[in-house]
Amino acid sequence: MSAGKILVVDDDINICELLRLYIEKEGYQVIIANDGNEALRLFESEKPDFVMLDIMLPGLDGWQVCREIRNQSKCPIIMLTAKGEVFDKVLGLELGADDYVVKPFEAKEIIARIRAVMRRTGQPENSEVKEVKWDKLSINLTNYELKVNGVQVDTPPKEMELIYHLASNPNRVFTRDQLLDEVWGFDYYGDSRTVDVHIKRLREKLEGVSDKWVLKTVWGVGYKFEVKE
Repeated sequence: MSAGKILVVDDDINICELLRLYIEKEGYQVIIANDGNEALRLFESEKPDFVMLDIMLPGLDGWQVCREIRNQSKCPIIMLTAKGEVFDKVLGLELGADDYVVKPFEAKEIIARIRAVMRRTGQPENSEVKEVKWDKLSINLTNYELKVNGVQVDTPPKEMELIYHLASNPNRVFTRDQLLDEVWGFDYYGDSRTVDVHIKRLREKLEGVSDKWVLKTVWGVGYKFEVKE
């Protein structure tokens, strides 16, 4: 039985076949696209559980594909980049990607990240609702819904998981490394700017909503969801 369906998008056929080899050994079904337009067609027809998406593609580039997928789905997305430039990483994350991997990569890194995302985004076996509420704020991780003043705010999956984790542990300070480990769910290979990008986007959604809590930076340490007495 397949552990899930993964769409791999890259114009390098060798990389696609290498990823297929790695991923199918873990029991996943692999679908391959070599350009952006084909990726979107396959995404709509095959409804994959996960997308590995190269940035540099013929036709629609990875950023455009990521944006289109995120407009219609919360399917987890890992961006693949050969550049390793901060701009590429930050832009991908701001468009709603869950993570990025810099080429060349190792098989164990790819598999670890896929497993972590699959565990994190899988539906719980029981019917328990994962929800935390504060003044004018509701974070429902079961349905991936963030509501401010009762109005749903469009929020990418990773931002949802981050704010849920912080708000579930009020007044506890987390370092960036702790957040990478506990929210991203594996020993992260990137840098702490990943956390900063997501905090920035959350602040844009939550700034000034309530005077009873705040998403606070603890300088030199990390972040916390501060609840005021």
